[in-house]
This record gives sequence, structure tokens and C-alpha cells, in this order.
Amino acid sequence: MKSIPKWLFPFSILMMIFLYLPILIIIGYSFNESRINAAWTGFTLEWYISIFDNRQVLEALFNSLAIASITAVVSTIIGTFAALAFERHAFKWKKGWSSLFFFTILVPDLIMGISLLLLFSFLSIPLGKGTIIITHITFCIPFVFIILSTRLAGLGRDLEEAAQDLGATPFETFWNVTLPMLTPAIVASLLLTFSLSLDDFMISFFVAGPGATTLPIYIYGMIKRGITPEVNAIASLLIMATFILVFLAEMIRRKGDKDSNIYF
Repeated sequence: MKSIPKWLFPFSILMMIFLYLPILIIIGYSFNESRINAAWTGFTLEWYISIFDNRQVLEALFNSLAIASITAVVSTIIGTFAALAFERHAFKWKKGWSSLFFFTILVPDLIMGISLLLLFSFLSIPLGKGTIIITHITFCIPFVFIILSTRLAGLGRDLEEAAQDLGATPFETFWNVTLPMLTPAIVASLLLTFSLSLDDFMISFFVAGPGATTLPIYIYGMIKRGITPEVNAIASLLIMATFILVFLAEMIRRKGDKDSNIYF
């Protein structure tokens, strides 16, 4: 067994610093008493307090939460049933059809945003919250499909076949055997898709209409006037919310993987 090169560990540390130092700087300056980011004058919570006194920020936050909630629920339901169909049934060109779920992940957000804007324009669908929700569901489904497909492939069919041998109907097998084993992956998918929808800017920028400003779009509008402590505070809250959601999703997924090992 080859030993790990000594330089690999410090290199990894430098890469982590390179990736996360800008984020830590944003969070740090969100507590800066001065409105000028270049100069630190003292610690304050004023900018976080002012956020909740800003009606436009609260409206953008509400839009983002509402869109992300609907997106997470719908995309998780569709992605779960799609994964069940592809993993538990055989049909012609199965691998070819399943590869289409990866297409929206590989396509750049800029191209996807422009193409969906042209589609909505061609169908004369007015831009607004509805178009953002449709768009977010479109790019979130593949992530759910991947998570659930991996989970189903790891579970196998032994318990399901045993339940059917004991007289359970297909629905009873799904409800009492398959669904409980998939629950951790489903919850993880909910949290992940909620986070993806909450953070999305590029695609939402193209398909948002009047009254459908999300928090990332609002932050972009504020940055055009200059980076202020309020921008740092909003960005910090968004970063922390994303980190918590992704962390919880990963913890739930890992717990589900450990629990599944009990049966095998």
C-alpha cells in the first residue's frame, strides 16, 4: 500500500483556505461598524438589525422561501417516483432515458436560463413566481433522482421480495418497506433542493418578472450600487442557511446509510 505524499496535507489546507477565506471575510465584515469595508472600526449588529426593518429585503426573503419550499416538495416527489421507476422496472433504452436526468446538471446555468426564457416567451407565459418555480423544479429533479437512485441501488430488493413472498401487495410493500428505507434520502433531497432553490441567481435572473424578486436577485441589485455592510449581512445569513441545510442533508443521508447496513 502506497504512503500518502507528505505535501498532500498542507496542499489540502491551502486549498481550503483559498476556497473559504473570502466567505469568512464577508461574514467578518458584516459585523463591521464602519460602512467602508476597507477599514475595521468596531463590532456591531446594526446591519443585521437593519435588514429586518427593510420591507424590500423581507419581501425578497419571503419570495425565496415560498419558491424554495414549493420547489423542494414538488421536485422531491417527482424525482423519487422517477428513481423508483428507473431502478425497479426494466424497459427499452433505460440507460439512454436515465442519462437525460443529468443533462440539466451539465448544461451551464446561463444557457439554461436563456433557453427557458425563450420557451416561456414562445408559449406566451408571463414571467413571475410561477416561471421561477417551474425553472427551479426543472434543475432540482436530477439531484433528487441521483440521490434516490443511489439509495435504491444500495438497498437491493431482498426485503421487498420477502414482503411480497409473505403476501404483501405492491402498495403495502412500498408503504411499509420501501418508503421507510427511503425516508432519510427523501428528507436529504428536500433539504438539498430547498438550498439549491434558495441560492439560485443566474437562472432566476432570466425568468423572474415583476413582483418576483428573490433574495439573490435583490443582493445583486444592491451590489451594483456598491458593497455595503447590509450586503455582507444578507450574504452571511444566506451562506449560513445554506451551510446548515447542506450539513443536515448530509447527516441525514449518512444516518440512513448506516441504518440500512443493519438489514444487510
